[in-house]
Amino acid sequence: MTPLISALQAALPDGQVITDDLRRLAYGTDASFYRLIPSVVVVLQDEAQVREVLRIAQAHTTPVTFRAAGTSLSGQAVTDGILALVGEGFATYALSPDAGVVRLGPCMVGGEVNRRLAPHGRKIGPDPASIGAARIGGIAANNASGMCCGTAQNSYRTLAGLRLMLADGTVLDTEDATSVTAFRQSHAALLDGLAALARETQADVALAERIRRKFRIKNTTGYSLNALVDFEDPVDILAHLMIGSEGTLGFLSRISYRTVVEDPCKASALVFFPDIRTACEAVVRLKSQPVSAVELLDRPALHSVENKPGLPAGLRALGEEAAALLIEVRAGDAARLAEHIDAVEQALAGVPTVEPVAFSTDASLCETYWKVRKGTFPAVGAMRRTGTTVLIEDVAFPLPRLADATLELQALLRHHGYHEAIIFGHALEGNLHFVITQDFGDPAEIDRYARFMDALCNMVVHTYDGSLKAEHGTGRNMAPFVELEWGAAAMGLMRRIKALCDPAGLLNPGVILNDDPQAHLQHLKPMPAADDLVDRCIECGFCEPLCPSFRLTLSPRQRITSVRELARRADAGEPAGSLGDDYPYMGLDTCAACGLCATACPVGIDTGALTRRLRGQRLEGVARTATVWAGEHIGVLAGVARTGLRAGHAVSAVVGDAAMSRLSAGRWKSGMPHPGRAPLQRGGAGDPVVYFPTCGTRIFGPTGQDAQQADVIDTLLRRAGYRPIVPEGVERLCCGQMLASKGLAEEAETMAQRLEEALHTASDGGRIPIVMDASACTVRMQQHLAGRLPVYDFHEFAHDALLPRLMVTRQPGPVALHLNCSVRRAGSEARLRALVQACVEEVIEPAGVTCCGFGGDRGFAVPELNHHALRHVHEALPAACACGVSTNRTCEIGLTAETGRPYRSVAYLLEACTRKEDAMPC
Repeated sequence: MTPLISALQAALPDGQVITDDLRRLAYGTDASFYRLIPSVVVVLQDEAQVREVLRIAQAHTTPVTFRAAGTSLSGQAVTDGILALVGEGFATYALSPDAGVVRLGPCMVGGEVNRRLAPHGRKIGPDPASIGAARIGGIAANNASGMCCGTAQNSYRTLAGLRLMLADGTVLDTEDATSVTAFRQSHAALLDGLAALARETQADVALAERIRRKFRIKNTTGYSLNALVDFEDPVDILAHLMIGSEGTLGFLSRISYRTVVEDPCKASALVFFPDIRTACEAVVRLKSQPVSAVELLDRPALHSVENKPGLPAGLRALGEEAAALLIEVRAGDAARLAEHIDAVEQALAGVPTVEPVAFSTDASLCETYWKVRKGTFPAVGAMRRTGTTVLIEDVAFPLPRLADATLELQALLRHHGYHEAIIFGHALEGNLHFVITQDFGDPAEIDRYARFMDALCNMVVHTYDGSLKAEHGTGRNMAPFVELEWGAAAMGLMRRIKALCDPAGLLNPGVILNDDPQAHLQHLKPMPAADDLVDRCIECGFCEPLCPSFRLTLSPRQRITSVRELARRADAGEPAGSLGDDYPYMGLDTCAACGLCATACPVGIDTGALTRRLRGQRLEGVARTATVWAGEHIGVLAGVARTGLRAGHAVSAVVGDAAMSRLSAGRWKSGMPHPGRAPLQRGGAGDPVVYFPTCGTRIFGPTGQDAQQADVIDTLLRRAGYRPIVPEGVERLCCGQMLASKGLAEEAETMAQRLEEALHTASDGGRIPIVMDASACTVRMQQHLAGRLPVYDFHEFAHDALLPRLMVTRQPGPVALHLNCSVRRAGSEARLRALVQACVEEVIEPAGVTCCGFGGDRGFAVPELNHHALRHVHEALPAACACGVSTNRTCEIGLTAETGRPYRSVAYLLEACTRKEDAMPC
């Protein structure tokens, strides 16, 4: 153990200093194409801990890089020094009474902030494509923007104040007069230095005008020098220099934004032009019109998505020179929206288009357009050759020269052999993104990339005086070219700013300022082939906020990074080392394999599928035989499990649930259910419906004095005029989910086929609808049957078929709703929400809870996963919320244990609200 690590471990609580090789490797990856393995990773939860780490870093002369989400694209979130992760202690949110200002901790996810602001008709200005994963610290530190915010609503322009810590541990809160006064006294030299830089810059008329001109378009190359010409007070200058500083000047512990209006009425048009010059000329006309976004797509970009559903049929027939603009207009009401649409159509009158301009207000169609636009980048990433990486660069040009610049960029890409390249971008701001695939494992390919970058930078700077980085930040990628873009005088200002704020140069060195002309070609990340299920991964990190094990062990991105390195070592004949020792627990045992990562992944990767495959490969000998036998004898297994539950309750009645939990290493839960059973086969009248009670229902019965879930569903079906039919031999039937989760795909398929035969018979060949009562099992059988038999999850059938037949007495609530991962993956959240809202006036969906982490048997095998996944549920449930509902029995077991509130199937709620006599749902 090094003296540095010893000092950090003495200063920080247990678990907040990470030294194992596996997680240091995992955190050595961000969304860029660079990799640096940190010497140590620390998790910081408050300012006192940040100050301690900075003190220790100074004492040991070790650099520090702060990291929020690691979704940045230019290498600014990796280091070989101390990697300081912004912890959940910094996930703070406070909204002013008029919703005009929101004060945010750097760990808040941008998308979550907007979700909370939505009821107020507001949002934050920055809208990067990564907003569902990017955290506020990174959004501000990179001055990230996006499709709609332009230059008027980015972090710099909407900053209301911030709280920062310098490298010496001093805090400045620009919204606190006492803090500002103290800082003016303690750091007079720093403020005097910034004031002198501002006076010097403003006195140089040519330089000041150049700075203003360059920031009229998007620009994140170097520091925010516009602060030197926009402000006089050095405190304001310092605050705005922190925006876009990429962690090289200090730590942002709070950022206050002026919120912006989120107009409720929107319309979009996908307009095709005969060539890209015409499209770009149309953009110039649109700049002065009431448009919120104009996205440019060249023909290769359109090719990459032309087979996506919902797009115009004529897209595939467009000429090879064609281009498109995706235009959005917004307004506060329908009449104003119509005026905006008319203004845009008038502006485009006379511009040649392939088809007439046609706006749509259909939310579904507009969503399709924007999903397709966002899908261009991953479409190229998904098609790239294994072993290559996908790069997305962004540049900006003065708008009047956008057409010439775009055509020259296309020619440059072709000249350097990037024939797969696509170009798209935020055209209103002259901001173009281009996507290429690159092999960094081949020296000749690295040389090609180096020559291309030199040519690109010279073209952007010398021909167009544009921005080498428009919104992705300078990072390591563009650091060698900052002086090329800005010139010696401006570069001198940047060096003096860095020296004033971080004289020891320990904050994220090598980022923004780097004297090595080859820095952008060093520390390139290998992307070796590992498994066909995940080789398409671009390591963007969009999956991480949804993953129940993230920050407990590994995220999906980190699992893939680790598997790639293990595959590289195996191919090279190197020992797996401690990575191989640690991965089974961190990578496999604590993966819920819930598949939620696939819903956020730009290329649709389900890392859970990789986990299941690797689990299957590890399962050998007696363990494999026993697991397969249990699946094939599910009736026997269910009987043994029910006997175990009875015995557990007998012991718990003597020693208590808490003691039982300790004795069983957390496997026995508070509120553990009693044994379940299948419903009895009964006759009766009514429309036939097949009801298959799943294994979870048959094994795990109710908590407390509730009725059996199967009986509740039977009662509901009959109450609505249906006659339930239970398949013959139900105790011996299973969909195979339990084996599939262990990676025994073939054995699981055999079980699913056996169930299919029984369902086929019971449903009269599919004539009768089939209802299942556990979402995970339903989704599996829906995929297995692929439309051959009509299978519904209970909540789907209840919404579609039961609600119209039942008289519902709506209860006030509140009732908590857990949208489990299977419901989310199936896209049936809307029906479940509608079903619960039909029963209860106040429904609580806890923020920050995605998958509960129970993962079938994971909640029993590794209870810490369930506990970690639900760590935010307590603060989100008001005291008046006495119960909750979901659609998976094991999820409900975990939720009951963690919250201390009974969670049941939504069937219980519906049954209680449709009785003739009054009944409370909890």
